[in-house]
Amino acid sequence: MSIRILALISFIVITSSFTISYFTSRSPKQLYSDDELRKVALSRNMASIPSDYKDLLKLTDTKENRLTKNKITLGKELYFDTILSKNKDISCSTCHLISKDSKNKTVYSDLLTAKKNKKSDCIICHLSDQSGTDRQENAIGHQGGENPLHLNTLTTLNSSLAKYLTWDGSVESVEEQSGNSIKDKYKMAMDEKEVEQRLKESDKYNKLFRHSFGEVKFEYVQKALGAYLRTLTTRSAYDRFLEGDNDAMSASAKRGLSNFIDFGCKGCHTGITVGGQSIQKFPVRDYNSIMDVTNSFKDEGREIGSFGFNNGVYHTYPFENKGGFMGKDGRRLFRVPMLRNVTKTSPYFHNGSVMKIRDAVILMARHQLGMSLTSQQTDDIVEFLKSLEGNIVEYDIVDGDKNEK
Repeated sequence: MSIRILALISFIVITSSFTISYFTSRSPKQLYSDDELRKVALSRNMASIPSDYKDLLKLTDTKENRLTKNKITLGKELYFDTILSKNKDISCSTCHLISKDSKNKTVYSDLLTAKKNKKSDCIICHLSDQSGTDRQENAIGHQGGENPLHLNTLTTLNSSLAKYLTWDGSVESVEEQSGNSIKDKYKMAMDEKEVEQRLKESDKYNKLFRHSFGEVKFEYVQKALGAYLRTLTTRSAYDRFLEGDNDAMSASAKRGLSNFIDFGCKGCHTGITVGGQSIQKFPVRDYNSIMDVTNSFKDEGREIGSFGFNNGVYHTYPFENKGGFMGKDGRRLFRVPMLRNVTKTSPYFHNGSVMKIRDAVILMARHQLGMSLTSQQTDDIVEFLKSLEGNIVEYDIVDGDKNEK
């Protein structure tokens, strides 16, 4: 058999596979009534975040770190204080942006990191988003240093409800991650003894720690921060829909939720946080690695007849892997991102290579599901993701204020 015939057969096989995927994603999907869609979503382990503090405790309180009002108050003070960083110029809120006063959503330029920022930078524009992240491609910390792996900052909002907290899934509690961030030389660059000494020199913190734990210890710094982080949850139109409000989500968002479920997105983006519950390979598929469907995210040029042979350099990722991070154990295994408030946390993916949510949806459909979405399907899924956008819940925190370590 000649080389030409073999090449032709290969082309036909590849084209057939592409055609099946292409048209399968365009076939009509089952239309659910509101009640049916809600029932299907709930049966797929999708759930709403509680609006009541007592119900939240059932999800976030742990025997290792019982939540009390005093602990939460202390944790909140620490979250916004630069005392935990080497040069006293970085707080948790520097990279995980939220306002200390939830009613005051003014743009705070004093929350900027040591890096010189231009007013055109995203961090300036999005300080008022209450996103729990800095929205920069690469995390910036001590002395303006950048993360050598070029990893962008994950949000602190809803993080206590996730099973995995870091891009490689190596951390599973907000208390542990709080301590890691303080000690990381690229973040706050402190050691445990330095932290304890500084806090012991503060009359304010001596008093707060005494009320919550009896004494100042680094372990209790972690627990206090963890307690506060466990109250940082958001509720949205999606939550209200799951609880029975049929008018909470638009028709487009409901179609997007239906597609999100039917296409298999919920297989990884699951649970109350719509992600953050598992470690998965990315990308699953080297989509169209032989055929080139253009190197842009535009819909034009993606039709069957328009692609040609790809003579360019082949990459493992569908974007430049700045920093060379390959996930857990270097095997392209990543924590599945939480999608709550995802429209507020661009840029996307571990190294912030994709700026627009619509582009991220197209990319994920291609490389994780092997699908080419129509413009309408993409728009509807984006509308669903917008329905996950919500504000931090203001819980009425009451308890006996017991001194429980």
